[in-house]
Amino acid sequence: MSEPIARINVRSLVSMKQRGEKITMLTAYDYPTAQMLDAAGVHCLLVGDSLGMVVQGHDTTIPVTLEQMIYHGEIVARGAKRAMVIVDLPFPVGQINVTHTVKAAAKILKQTQCQAVKMEGGHQQADSIAALVDAGIPTIAHIGLRPQSVHAIGGYRVQRDADRLMKDALAAQSAGAFCVLMECVPSDLAKEVTQSLKVPTIGIGAGPHCDGQVLVTNDLLGWNGGTVPKFVRQYAQLQQQAKEAIEGYCRDVQTGDFPAPKESF
Repeated sequence: MSEPIARINVRSLVSMKQRGEKITMLTAYDYPTAQMLDAAGVHCLLVGDSLGMVVQGHDTTIPVTLEQMIYHGEIVARGAKRAMVIVDLPFPVGQINVTHTVKAAAKILKQTQCQAVKMEGGHQQADSIAALVDAGIPTIAHIGLRPQSVHAIGGYRVQRDADRLMKDALAAQSAGAFCVLMECVPSDLAKEVTQSLKVPTIGIGAGPHCDGQVLVTNDLLGWNGGTVPKFVRQYAQLQQQAKEAIEGYCRDVQTGDFPAPKESF
């Protein structure tokens, strides 16, 4: 009988920060992607509400529902054996009241079998973060650029308010968040926050000094049709390769080359 695979957990990530070992996180929205990322050794799989833009074609993350997050979260959790699976709390779960937030997060944890949730907010959401942690729900706080607040902040912009960033980070840690994700902040500010916290930081567009990094997998693989953000490094161009493959299939069908005798009964 083979030994069970050790799952990445909250203590794993804190220990990695203490050892100076970088944490890897990528988004996943489906079973085969979860399997692939898990097998490649990614530490954390984020079922982000970014699926509203990446999968559903919306302009923002706001239309994504709780039921949709549960649907995708359950699929991803089933495909991951070692990686920690984290599911986003969609808008407006974290903005209504503490009781509503805890109930929704508990529903996600129970129905998806993920290991943690992620919530946008810092000092203003500290009570909700504390309530989630008290309920036994591991929570990541998302500060800096918060996509669910895109209309309130006037678009997707780099967040340069150092006082606000530090206040949010420290409040999230004090409330019990086991990790803080920072999006679109100057690298020097991200470095200052990372050095000030005992819990790990994960950056996306936040420079090299965070304890870990996260990207949207579709951006990393070149499997996207929109603008590639400045902070993305593309390691492949799968959309172009897939287009060429499909064009080849169409050509072979139209010329009668496919299916050939070896592909026929």
